[in-house]
Amino acid sequence: MVDISRGSALGVSGASELFQLLRDGVPRTRASLAQTTGLARSTIAARVDELMGLGLVTPVADARSTGGRPPSQFALNPGARVVLAADLGASHATIAVTDLAGTVLAQHGEPMNISSGPEAVLGWMVEAGHELVDGLGRDRHDLAAIGIGVPGPVEHSTGRPVNPPIMPGWDRFDVPGWVQQHLEVPVLVDNDVNIMALGERAMAWPHVEHLMFVKVATGIGSGVISGGLLQRGAQGIAGDIGHVQVARGAGVPCHCGNRGCLEALASGPAIARALRQQGIEAQTGRDVVDLVKRGDLDAIQAVRQAGRDIGEVLTACVSLVNPSVIAIGGSMARAGEHLIAGVREVVYTRSMPLATEHLAIVQSAAAENAAVLGASMLAIHHALSPEGIDQLAAAR
Repeated sequence: MVDISRGSALGVSGASELFQLLRDGVPRTRASLAQTTGLARSTIAARVDELMGLGLVTPVADARSTGGRPPSQFALNPGARVVLAADLGASHATIAVTDLAGTVLAQHGEPMNISSGPEAVLGWMVEAGHELVDGLGRDRHDLAAIGIGVPGPVEHSTGRPVNPPIMPGWDRFDVPGWVQQHLEVPVLVDNDVNIMALGERAMAWPHVEHLMFVKVATGIGSGVISGGLLQRGAQGIAGDIGHVQVARGAGVPCHCGNRGCLEALASGPAIARALRQQGIEAQTGRDVVDLVKRGDLDAIQAVRQAGRDIGEVLTACVSLVNPSVIAIGGSMARAGEHLIAGVREVVYTRSMPLATEHLAIVQSAAAENAAVLGASMLAIHHALSPEGIDQLAAAR
């Protein structure tokens, strides 16, 4: 179970404060809830009764009495509902079912090209989701929401991908609307790196207020959590560091149409291309990782240089955002410490000492599960929001 006791990086509204307190699973009495929230006891009683009626909150062993009748305690019932969490990558897709505490109950993944188009990829997701829910013996009415991560910019208010460079056919496609034709539950969509940041923080850094998650795979991007909240920016592309120009990449074309982008120099395919130019057989990022694990010195040096290039961009990010943790994930992180060593070499050398005094640059603890956990957080946050609880009550 992930630690969600300090609330969500997606924010907490005042109306949902009561339930957010109960989400951590710690039993509380009506009196303690009233004292913490400042709400009237009558309001607390009505809200607890509503949540108990939905099965989202359950009574637990009574608290110790100070005289008279022992006060009743309540806590989250994580098994009351389930959510679907989907990580749709450039060349893979993973879907999982989790409970309301973020515990993965079932999971399935397989190779999948996002370029196959939205109907094909989402059709697979819906079918696989049905199979997982049915396989757990859960009623489909138990499904509270779906969280989806995609490898491109997303207009958060509508859940539509916007000009995604590696997702042909997806531009402005109504992902929530299409999915809801097959699964009548709320559908939340976000950029895959954003949800990886959510998953990493929930699993490994719940008390960290300033964190960057950097994904290095077919592309390069980052998710930024600042002040404890996920930062999407005005158009949903905050953290898109893959298309920042790097000095060493002058003249190198990028699929975005520009030249010298970090992604064109340090992504998995870019490293493989550089090795092929040296006469080394490497077609994909996975080939590069395999070469590194076999101790190939050229591959190790190429990965370390990619880390330095990434570090060059992250040095600016450290000055701008001042994170206390930078977690490196994505398929290329499986190359181990060589990539991170290159990042550290540049960031720690070029950044101001105060900015790096307590800065940890680490490999992702959530690893390949970061995106699925983050998509789960996306779905859970909505399901347990006032709007989500109202929807669950209306569907009863």
